[in-house]
Amino acid sequence: MGHESLLSWGFKCDSLVWMKRDRSQPRFSRDKATQGIALAALLGMGAWSLAGPSGLIAWSENLRQLDQRQKEVQQLTAERDELKNRVALLDPNHADPDLTGELLRSNLNVVHPDEMVMLLK
Repeated sequence: MGHESLLSWGFKCDSLVWMKRDRSQPRFSRDKATQGIALAALLGMGAWSLAGPSGLIAWSENLRQLDQRQKEVQQLTAERDELKNRVALLDPNHADPDLTGELLRSNLNVVHPDEMVMLLK
């Protein structure tokens, strides 16, 4: 095969060295596809970090819920302490006479003969 036939097939001649297509040069379509996929993955991760369930946008909502829950815990703690006190006052061994009298009057409608009942509406 002569040099003329190689030139007709698309090979280039640079003085004495015949050059073929260099395989080390990147293919543009493959590289662009890889870069596009990488860019899409980065954009997806960025969007998830902004708008995801633990992202920056949800951060203020989480702080608001945290404040609300802390207030609820304080309220429940106060209610629990009040109930603990009431249970301690109803101890069968030494019950508080004022509390037992209050509970008897309100639950069983028991009154002393010398007491006067006034209904408030």
